[in-house]
Amino acid sequence: MSSANFVDYVKINLRSGNGGPGSTHLHRSKITSKGGPDGGDGGRGGHIILRGNKQFWTLLHLKYRKHVKADHGGSGSGDLCTGADGNDEFIEVPMGTVVRDPETDEILHEITEEGEEWIIAPGGQGGRGNFHFRSPTMQTPRFSQPGILGEEYWRVLELKVLADVGLVGFPNVGKSTLLASISAAKPEIADYEFTTLTPNLGIVPYRGERSFVMADIPGIIENAHLGKGLGLRFLRHIERNSVLLFTIPADSADIHDQYRILYKELEMYNPELLDKQRLLAITKSDLADQELRDAMARDLPAIPYVFISAVTGENLDKLKDLIWKTIEA
Repeated sequence: MSSANFVDYVKINLRSGNGGPGSTHLHRSKITSKGGPDGGDGGRGGHIILRGNKQFWTLLHLKYRKHVKADHGGSGSGDLCTGADGNDEFIEVPMGTVVRDPETDEILHEITEEGEEWIIAPGGQGGRGNFHFRSPTMQTPRFSQPGILGEEYWRVLELKVLADVGLVGFPNVGKSTLLASISAAKPEIADYEFTTLTPNLGIVPYRGERSFVMADIPGIIENAHLGKGLGLRFLRHIERNSVLLFTIPADSADIHDQYRILYKELEMYNPELLDKQRLLAITKSDLADQELRDAMARDLPAIPYVFISAVTGENLDKLKDLIWKTIEA
């Protein structure tokens, strides 16, 4: 998916339908010229409903749809006939979509399952007809309730990529090359920073019919939690990953120091991210001989690690075994 087609943030205006007014009808027939009240209730206004749809991977279809409006409920009528409910308006969104109040930044809901539905803007209730207001002292009420107005407000939709494994690393450390080598994904690969501007997802086959989803996410830089570089746009996407795979190249000046910076950025953005399982892949290991690897191994972070090379294919199966074992733990 190209950068232009990946949209992970939209702000939309929602207006649900008004409830229909109740009826003030009095019963009339060939044999009754002064019948009692028989006004029916108004119909409910249409809801605006979010629905999870696994066919969507982006919010692109909402980029230019800034206003979403549902139908109003119908008016009640005589003979206790209730007005028709307004048609609901459905907004299909990918799993991992978060709804926020733009004024308070409060998270209101998260869509995480296929077919999950949530009313983001409820329609107004229909007004009651005059039949409800009859009493011994008021046998022919000539009034009814108007329908309740629908709701109107702005909401922010954010997409947080759902994947089993999220690749965490600085720009240009081989994340895209790794994803391309073990899955059918075709991310853009080049020898400069921020080649990856949007998340790429790949399904990684594993021993028979099993598989897991890996996400190549834009590279992180120091102070990303303050919005530097791709900053918060990057960090938002790793919240949904079950396992964090730190990727640091073998030719780094100090692997432990790079890991410390990445770890600190996650902690500053959201300390809960550190509760996730963490693994370390030392990429570009074809550049390091065994003596150098042994020296590096003495000062690596205290998490499971593996030396890999996406170019030569070295230890890629070992990495997949480690990931699968961690996912299933």
